[in-house]
Amino acid sequence: MLAGIILYAFGIAATINANVGYAPWEVFHAGLADAVGLSIGAASIISGIAIVAMVTALGEKLGLGTIASMILTGVFIDAIFTFNMIPRAENPIIGMILLITGLFIISIGSYLYIKSAFGVGPRDNLMVVLSRKSNIPVGACRGIVEALATLIGWFLGGTVGIGTIVSAIAAGFCVQITFWVLKFDVTAIKHETLGDTYKALVDRRRKT
Repeated sequence: MLAGIILYAFGIAATINANVGYAPWEVFHAGLADAVGLSIGAASIISGIAIVAMVTALGEKLGLGTIASMILTGVFIDAIFTFNMIPRAENPIIGMILLITGLFIISIGSYLYIKSAFGVGPRDNLMVVLSRKSNIPVGACRGIVEALATLIGWFLGGTVGIGTIVSAIAAGFCVQITFWVLKFDVTAIKHETLGDTYKALVDRRRKT
């Protein structure tokens, strides 16, 4: 789970430092950050809280992974930028390569922490809910969600560029390809809720 969250944060940072236009969710986070005077990581945490509230209202149960992703993704993003772990692309060609690489890193990160079955992160939780409710492929659901995030972020003042358009189109395909290669059916995972995790810890403590 933690490896997946860390990779997810690195993927997001890569799409930002690609310097060809923010990926959809980062358009939203950057717009929100500018509007309220926060870092992108902090804006990610705030939007995560709002999305968690939304998916909970739609009947999804929270898991340890949902809470961890909601908080730690933003923390790791800010840490990556604080320590300059990913160089900023200086030309569009390198930028597009870094952008696509970042999208695949995000997809692999999603696979890892979703497969851990501790509950998916807020944004992937929304993707899973839409897929279950509509029977639309998970990649298409992600594309729809990220297109909406781009539109809202643009209204908030987030930066939109060619990389944003590429990300909106390619993000769903990257997820679909990654999950297909890894033979992973996201809707088949039975996630452990916070209650399940607590019960398992209590049972383990009693046994010891």
